[in-house]
Amino acid sequence: MTRWRWVRAARRTMAARPALVRDVLLWAVVAAPVGYARMTPPYSWRSLTLLAGGLLLLAAAVAVSRRRPPAALVLVVLGSLVDGNFVFAIPVFSYLTGRRSAGAGPAAVIFALIAAGGTALNLGLLGTGAATWFLLASVLLFAGVFPWLVGRYRRQQQELAEAGRRHADALVREERGAAERIRLRERARIAQEMHDSLGHDLSLIALRAAALEVAADLDAGHRAAAGELRASVAAATERLHEIIGLLREEGGSSLTRPSNETVAELVDGAREAGMAVRLAAAPDAEELPALAGHAAHRVVREALTNAARYAPGAPVDVRLTRAGDRVEVAVVNAPPPAGPLPAPPSHGSGLLALAERVRLAGGTLDAGPRADGGFAVRASLPVTISPPGVARSLPDARQPADEPGAAPERPADAARRLHDARRRVRRSLLVALGAPAGLGLVLSLVYYPVATAGTVLDQQTFEGMPVGASRGDLAGLPRRQLDRPVGVDPAGCEYYTDGNFPLAQPTWRLCFADGRLVSKEKIDQ
Repeated sequence: MTRWRWVRAARRTMAARPALVRDVLLWAVVAAPVGYARMTPPYSWRSLTLLAGGLLLLAAAVAVSRRRPPAALVLVVLGSLVDGNFVFAIPVFSYLTGRRSAGAGPAAVIFALIAAGGTALNLGLLGTGAATWFLLASVLLFAGVFPWLVGRYRRQQQELAEAGRRHADALVREERGAAERIRLRERARIAQEMHDSLGHDLSLIALRAAALEVAADLDAGHRAAAGELRASVAAATERLHEIIGLLREEGGSSLTRPSNETVAELVDGAREAGMAVRLAAAPDAEELPALAGHAAHRVVREALTNAARYAPGAPVDVRLTRAGDRVEVAVVNAPPPAGPLPAPPSHGSGLLALAERVRLAGGTLDAGPRADGGFAVRASLPVTISPPGVARSLPDARQPADEPGAAPERPADAARRLHDARRRVRRSLLVALGAPAGLGLVLSLVYYPVATAGTVLDQQTFEGMPVGASRGDLAGLPRRQLDRPVGVDPAGCEYYTDGNFPLAQPTWRLCFADGRLVSKEKIDQ
């Protein structure tokens, strides 16, 4: 037992090894920017501590990214608050969140909280300018939302491929099931024809041989030969029943009638073979619809075959009566005059098949020995019979052999699943392409009015401002100036925009000294 536990544990370890290798490679990729920045001289204990903490945080994010991708994304975003190099890991984990998450809700909530929290933190608490807010919002859009949408698209592409495979498998199973139903139906038809035609004829041959066996005008040698013939025919009949048992599926039925003979013709054939058969049929019982007549014919033929086989020489009464919308069939034979002849034991397969056929026809069958030693077969059949479906008595051939106990997927369900997967992929592609552009446009529409309010200086006003004029005499000077560009000497210079969309970048620079305009220039974009 311990050995098998070790083998199973080894197999699980080997199966998990590729995933572990991929996770290690992922950690190495996302940790490279953080490690490179922190390992650059000069070194300090604070820098090394932040490096160790960052690497551990990335390891934790990689560890939880398979089962809880949104949690891994949150860890990386929190790390970016301490170390800006974590921003390189945000697109990776955003993509994995879209790729590995079944639903879009958790990621959408995370992005919404990041946007709302970042806006409140930067504009409210830290007091950063609109340009900084716009930059951070753009980073969230293109480093977070866009990779997540790409991951969602890739996931739905995989679901589409899986739906296509399931649809193809369902079609193959349906084709195999159709072929299997045709095969089983043909086997059932062959078995039924063998039982009905050949079995009946063999029983009549055995009956004739039994009559010769007890004939008084034959010598003992001929009677012994007749007895051997009867025994051989009985053995052949038994082997026929075994072959039929191999061919016939339980509950199988055949809609093919082996003979067009009527019940009266069937009884005449039995009389010609030497059976003492009396037919009593009401006129309205002889004229039956095709399906009802076929079912009555089957009952009579099976009863006559059994009577010839197990009660040779016994008189047989066949009665057909009609009462309303039902027909009553009764075949009763007396006990054999000379007692039952030696024969192989009966398995009752013929009567079982007959009972199933009568049941499928909507009737009932009662068969059994009588008190006087004879045998009676009685059936009550509806006059109007709906054809029984062969497929309903056969096992579901669509059940996949490699999924025991699993509910098989019908081709219609698989096609619907494939259609839904295609629709989701198309929608995801449209969102992946349109959402970043739409969100970028929304950010621009939000940022632009804030950035340009009170800072727009048109070119005509700029050109009309004379150098040397005092600041108070400059007509059309905007009431607010833009933030000074980073790295530019701010001494006495003011910056304004011409309203360029969408960034509203600085266009004009006006420099003052002692309250007078000393220089003006247009900034090259």
